[in-house]
Amino acid sequence: MFNKKTKAQPASAPRLEPLATPVTVTVEPARKQPPKVASLISSDISIEGGVTGDGELQIDGIVRGDVRVARLMVGETGHVEGSVFAEAVEVRGRVVGAITAKQVRLYGTSYIDGDITHEQLAMETGAFFQGRSLKFQRPAQTTVIVPTVVVSPASEPQA
Repeated sequence: MFNKKTKAQPASAPRLEPLATPVTVTVEPARKQPPKVASLISSDISIEGGVTGDGELQIDGIVRGDVRVARLMVGETGHVEGSVFAEAVEVRGRVVGAITAKQVRLYGTSYIDGDITHEQLAMETGAFFQGRSLKFQRPAQTTVIVPTVVVSPASEPQA
């Protein structure tokens, strides 16, 4: 019952032979993308016109026009006169115009005169906000039922 018996190996077991030419595979290490540095509009700069981009923008100066970026930070000396469109917005300064963003944070030193359309809105004590707070309306998932009609070939009249 507890005997050690060796099993006979099949006579025609597959045999692996080395390749005629060795294959070498070189793997490059993953290159790290350098972190994107936020662009800065300093306090001594004034821009007349819109600003657009895919990165981060810190405004400490004045922008008279619409701002469309991925992430916007308005510093305490920053001033925007126009609409703001971004994924995330942090305001410590002034914005006169509408803000549309997923996340909006108003610090105690902020002054906002315009509507804010958002998914998340946070306000610190002392923040001035005059306008409407509008929550993004996610479209409800609707199920569409499409009726199917099966048409069978017409039968031949029998004579």
